[in-house]
Amino acid sequence: MSIQFGTDGWRAKVGEDFTVENVKLCTQAVCNYLKSREIADNGLMVGYDTRVGSADFAVAVTEVAAGNSIPVTLCDRPAPTPVVSYNLVRRDCAAGVIITASHNPSDWNGFKFKPGYGGSASQEIITELETCLDAVLEDQRYLNLPITDAEKVGLVERVNPELLYLNHVAGLVDLGSIRNAGLNVIVDSMHGAGSGYIRQLLEGGTTHVTEIRNEMDPTFPDMKQPEPIDRNLEPLKEIIWNSNGDVGLATDGDADRLGLVDEYGNYISTLHTFALICQHLLENLGMTGTLVRSITMTCMIDKLGDLHKVPVIDTPVGFKHLGPVMMEEDAIVAGEESGGYGFKGHIPERDGILSALMILDMMVKTNKNPADLISDLIDRVGPHHYNRIDLTFQPEERGQIEERLAKAQPTKIGNLAVAEIDTRDGYRYVLKDGYWGLIRFSGTEPLIRIYAESESPNSVNSIIEECRNIAGI
Repeated sequence: MSIQFGTDGWRAKVGEDFTVENVKLCTQAVCNYLKSREIADNGLMVGYDTRVGSADFAVAVTEVAAGNSIPVTLCDRPAPTPVVSYNLVRRDCAAGVIITASHNPSDWNGFKFKPGYGGSASQEIITELETCLDAVLEDQRYLNLPITDAEKVGLVERVNPELLYLNHVAGLVDLGSIRNAGLNVIVDSMHGAGSGYIRQLLEGGTTHVTEIRNEMDPTFPDMKQPEPIDRNLEPLKEIIWNSNGDVGLATDGDADRLGLVDEYGNYISTLHTFALICQHLLENLGMTGTLVRSITMTCMIDKLGDLHKVPVIDTPVGFKHLGPVMMEEDAIVAGEESGGYGFKGHIPERDGILSALMILDMMVKTNKNPADLISDLIDRVGPHHYNRIDLTFQPEERGQIEERLAKAQPTKIGNLAVAEIDTRDGYRYVLKDGYWGLIRFSGTEPLIRIYAESESPNSVNSIIEECRNIAGI
């Protein structure tokens, strides 16, 4: 069996590869890593989401850590990934483990490792962890102390992670103005761990919050997976239309991603959402500093950077790349196409809840609803259209696909000249005016993803079709 950490930890199907035994082996590798760094005494933060078995897997992590004499701070309830990450930083833990499969289907679960800074583990840390894991998998041994015994000897502390987080994010936006703006806000928690957070933050004023799909249901009914993308947000769009909502905000299974719907029930792409956030920070909050984006994120960010004379840095996909750059550059924000955005003054990690607050803050400060904000953005940077398709492939096909991609040297795609081919993460074809097409393998699922951004839907479709032909899939 092979366990590998992708763009954001290890994920697998429950009962197949994701078992209590394998989770314990992974935890032993984490313990060995912490000991090798001589930081084990600072302890381990352990959190979990709403999926079937997540609480039990979190106990398994706790028992192995306690067996290694490492103190554990264990969440006493399901919690969003950014909430756990912020807690481990505030509590000065050496690292954290979060049992979550984020937006994956209900029969999956995952093991996220968070270093002491609270963000995704860098590639260097992942390499060290996997070296430790290889040794553990070969040995097939781990230390273990039952949780009842661990609690008796003081190695386990159960905590409510909500309060520290809520108090912190409340200070990052003008929460009082949002609470008293008289907005009609619709929140879709997608049956995940983010349920209740936005409502708690906004209650007590004239702004009204309606929550849907806020019951924690590990089957994630009526959706393929708890990912806040267009096809999964029909209930949110419907209630906005029927209740005269001002905005719809959706968070994924572990609430590190945001989906945005305007007052007419129209889904706003993650690219436009991030561009709005960048515009808000630069123009309404007066912040200056570096903007960080993944290579799958919109070139609108580059145009905003040019307008405001601030640098823009792009990275491969995943906050394991974005986070370290964010810290090195003291960037004001980082974002990726998946809907994950991180902010200065917080943790170098995605946070769907804080992202939602930033959109609300922008609405209040400009006195505009999302549709008008998008119109203003287009006036600033021009029209940008985007699409992504995900295609399954058989594992034995991957080598052939990679060979075809390596040999392809297109000079035009979608009738636009290819100015550059970026191979840092897949094959990104940079086209005229900064528009682009990208072919890359998913880091967490057996998928090949094809992305495109251009000036019109027809151009986007042409780019995607030609990229698909290049990949031969």
